[in-house]
Amino acid sequence: MNDDNTKVKIMELREIMKTISDDMISDEKEGLPQPPMEKPCGGSKLISLTKDFDNVVKNNNYLDLLNSRTSKRIYTDEALSQDELAFLLWATQGVKQVVGKQKKATLRTVPSAGARHPFESYLFINRVDGLEPGLYHYLALEHKLEFIKSVENQVDRLSEAFSGQTFFANAAVCFVWTVIPYRSEWRYGKIAPKYALVDVGHVCQNLYLASEAISCGACAIGAYSQELADGLLGLDSTPSFENDNEFIIYAASVGKLKL
Repeated sequence: MNDDNTKVKIMELREIMKTISDDMISDEKEGLPQPPMEKPCGGSKLISLTKDFDNVVKNNNYLDLLNSRTSKRIYTDEALSQDELAFLLWATQGVKQVVGKQKKATLRTVPSAGARHPFESYLFINRVDGLEPGLYHYLALEHKLEFIKSVENQVDRLSEAFSGQTFFANAAVCFVWTVIPYRSEWRYGKIAPKYALVDVGHVCQNLYLASEAISCGACAIGAYSQELADGLLGLDSTPSFENDNEFIIYAASVGKLKL
């Protein structure tokens, strides 16, 4: 890290972490229309999800959940139930209320700067009762799951895309979060990247705690091939200034633990 080009790049990246004075006039202030709150449904099958979690949560002692939270990589072959999966989705991106004069902002189970919530939740499902393996997308506004497609050699391709981490590829469910930067840029301009990086941490922390509450384990994943991982979702990882630009920003595995 001693060559000049690397030093310059590191300094540039460090600047992203600062709260900068942004004199740019945002698209919101320019009066441009707000981007959609979530991607439209494009799947071939919709699965309704429960919000009744009384029989799903096994431990609601918050102190216990905090003390037991660690990254867990060893899982059994047991499947999650659909209700358990619904709980994890609700805990990480669930919409509690649509607010604002034009009803174009969401209050969710996690915080996000300006209620922008620039993320989409995708799942590579290996073992969930009643759901075929494959790629799914969470429709947070409707609290539904849409089946996108089956993925040939799913475990092998996940392992390849996510840096050979076989525990991730073989987990009951692989959560993959993408970011659509313009949702946040529309309001916050140049400081939007910092807010998105902070906000996605809130999402994953909720996944950790919610997993502990249902006797599962989770492990966050930051190591992956951007091109290969984006490709599994049918996304183009080429840098783009388009408003619908979308790419993977974070991932996590979830599986049942041996009790």
